[in-house]
This record gives sequence, structure tokens and C-alpha cells, in this order.
Amino acid sequence: MNLLPHFDSLLFNILFCSFLFFAFIQLFFVFFIQSRLAFFKNKEAVPTENLPPLSVIIAARNESDNLYDNLPMILEQDYPNFEVIIINNQSDDESAWLLAAFARQFPNLHVVEIHRNKHLRRGKKLAITLGIRAAKYEHIVLTDADCVPTSTHWLRHMATSFSREKQIVLGYGPFKKEKGFVNRLIRFDAAWIGVSYLSMALARLPYMGVGRNLAYTKSVFNEVRGFKSHYSIPSGDDDLFIQEAAKNRNYTIQIHPDSYCLSPAAESWTRWKYQKSRHYSTSGRYRFFKKLLLGMYPSSLLMWYICFVLTLFKLDFIIVSSVIFLLVFILKWWIQGRCLTRLNEKKFARYFPFWDVFYALIIPFLFYFSERQKLNRW
Repeated sequence: MNLLPHFDSLLFNILFCSFLFFAFIQLFFVFFIQSRLAFFKNKEAVPTENLPPLSVIIAARNESDNLYDNLPMILEQDYPNFEVIIINNQSDDESAWLLAAFARQFPNLHVVEIHRNKHLRRGKKLAITLGIRAAKYEHIVLTDADCVPTSTHWLRHMATSFSREKQIVLGYGPFKKEKGFVNRLIRFDAAWIGVSYLSMALARLPYMGVGRNLAYTKSVFNEVRGFKSHYSIPSGDDDLFIQEAAKNRNYTIQIHPDSYCLSPAAESWTRWKYQKSRHYSTSGRYRFFKKLLLGMYPSSLLMWYICFVLTLFKLDFIIVSSVIFLLVFILKWWIQGRCLTRLNEKKFARYFPFWDVFYALIIPFLFYFSERQKLNRW
């Protein structure tokens, strides 16, 4: 067996060149995009007197149980000056009664009622818009009724990231840990999406945030006329909006563990598949370059593995292909594992190669099912 292969077969020459090409794409993502998150230094909390007043906005529909469990943690945040605005969006449960009781106890809680109307569109966009209009303060923080902050310093850390130049703060929202493989898969999905949009933002390619932990100013919201350009679809308040509003480096990220907002994961594969299909419903409106980047990583990962295995069928290629594969494999594990560790997901970092391949295999199926659901609706 030779250390260097003999390039005497056109088929294996093409195969080996493809292997190198896909390895290069993987290294491009690792070093030029994901390494920015891996070595990102988060800001520490600033003194109380430098923090801007905040308006926390939560759109809720039939969320009385979640509001009862989670709202106190938000209302009792260690923050000098903030209000909480709940938009009770056409609820027919006990939300109105519960919110009235909370408002008597917490003077900084305000409720905006949206009464039932069959002509109103689905989704949170109307509710968020009304909440922003009702907000007293310039700086807005968004979360969901089923989310709970990981600490009483959540608002403090989100506000720390605001500055005169930075008017959008992309936070992180993991899912709660439960038993079962589906829960682990959903939590990895959230973690890997977090790695993707946070590192892309640091690479000056922002494409989304998560509505359960997102902050921006009224000025930014008004500059792009809110959700007007995509109001016709229920989703998009956290990705299509960011693609319009994030420009000229007016955005930053916040990944301190005390700044997270936890939410419950879907309890079944079917429910998670439905949530993913709803998320993919906005992908058709992404710009071509960003769609290309987002699809390039998982597809090149699978092709890299396939090409590597096929090159092993020719003895001359075994050593050089194995050395290149092992080198790229170790570099990926180091940088991408470090990204997951920065998001407090050490267990996923430990077994990252398994999750990386499994996730790349399953995502095309989820995207396919989401497209089928769109066709069925039409």
C-alpha cells in the first residue's frame, strides 16, 4: 500500500476530489462561521444605573396554566425599571381572570385584550404589534407564555447587550430536559439551530432569532414597518423580521447562561414534526444566498462521509483519505463541540459526531414532510 494514491482511475480521481471539496466546505463552516461563536466573549453585566427601562411583551392565547407557572418569575426579575405587557389574544380559558389577579399584585403588569374575531389572522404578529404600540419604553424584550427565564438576571443580561449601535439582541432559548430520545433530539435541534443563527450573526449573516428570547428597539421595529412585508403568513416574526431589521451591524448576541429562557419540548414525534413544518413555512422567503448556506452544511456533511467511505474501496486512497478525514473530524469536533459548550450543552458536545450525522440525515425528511403538508393545504 502506498502512502500517496495513484491517480490512474478517472472515477476515483473524481471521487477523491469530491471528498476534498466537501471537506473544504465543512472546514469553511467550522473556521469562518462557527469558530466565531466558539471563541465569542460575552459581555458582563453593567451597573444598575446604566440599564435602560424595558418593556417585556408576551403574546398569549389560552395560556392560563403557563402564565400561572411562569409569569411570577418574569415579574420578579432583578431589574430596576421594567413593565410586562401580556397580550391576551382571543383566549377562552381563565387567562383574563388570572391576569386581572396578577395585575392587582404587580403594578408593572399591563394587559391588552384582543377579543375573539373570526376575521383575525393566526399567529402572534398582530398581538406583538399591539404590544409594542402599548409599550411605554423604547427597548423591547420578547418571550412566550410557556417560557421561564433561567435566572432573575435574565433582563439584566439582555439589556446589557443594548448600546447606541446595537439595537437588536439575539438570545438563546433551550428546551427543558426530559426523559426519552425524542426530547434529546428536540433539545439538540434547538442547540444546533442556536449554534447556526448565533454564529451566522457573528459572521455578519444574521437570518433569525427565537421569539422566546429576543430583544429590539421600537425604532428598529418601526423602520421596517413591523411585520407588514410578511403579515400574510402566520410565522416569520422571529426570522423574516430579523432578516429585514438586522443591518449595518445593529445586532448582537447574548449567550450568558443566566440570559436563557427555557420552554417545554414537544412531547411526541408528531407534535415536533408539526412544529418543524411551521418553522420551515418561512424558508421560501429567505434570500437565495442564505438558503444556500443553510442547506450547504448538512448536504456537504453527508456527501463528505459518503465520498470518504467510497474512497476506501481503492487501497491506494485508504491512508491519505483516512488522514484527511481524521484531521477534519477532530477539528470539527473541537470547534463545534466548543460552540455547544458555550450554549451550556456539554453532553451534546461530548457525543457531537453522532448527533451531527444523525441530524443531517433526519432534517431532509422533516423538510420533505413540511413541503407535503403545504401541498395538502393547497
